[in-house]
Amino acid sequence: MDAGQESHDRRLAERLTALRVSQGWSLEQLAQLTGISRATLSRVERAETSPTASLLGKLSAAYGLTMSRLLMALEDNPPELIRASQQPVWHDRQTGFERRSVSAPAPGFRAELITGVLKAGATISYDSPPVEGLEQHIWLLEGVLEFTLDSRSYRLEAGDCLRFHLHGASSFHVPGPADARYAIVISRP
Repeated sequence: MDAGQESHDRRLAERLTALRVSQGWSLEQLAQLTGISRATLSRVERAETSPTASLLGKLSAAYGLTMSRLLMALEDNPPELIRASQQPVWHDRQTGFERRSVSAPAPGFRAELITGVLKAGATISYDSPPVEGLEQHIWLLEGVLEFTLDSRSYRLEAGDCLRFHLHGASSFHVPGPADARYAIVISRP
């Protein structure tokens, strides 16, 4: 693992620990809330393992935060112009998923913009939304993406846009042969 990734994992571990402590929850209580084993939560909080997108989805739901809000601390006075070099990128090593927070949540703003690259053949599943009723718009830029929202399934091809309010379980699957690259606008209800 490179030094930059190790530093990122350490900051994320500190953020997740601080969130749990601020709620007054023990690891055992958080494990019961999320269905994630206490041992796994402990390893993530010690930066011994990097969390997957699905694991972060469960933590987001427990804390009632979007993944962007879970992954970063809010700045008091965020800049209006966010240079590409300032946009945090998170990698899920298990699926190869890359998530870039293009316009992170900030005080006074309801929407955020992320981009994602999901490798051909990969699937990411979320048991529940981080915040019930989140408005989302997925714009597929390249590849093919199969998106399932509860029992409804959608096949998006390059240029397609799917808009919905997030309720229930969801999953992203890239059938291939190419990776899928997309942008998502997320707005709190």
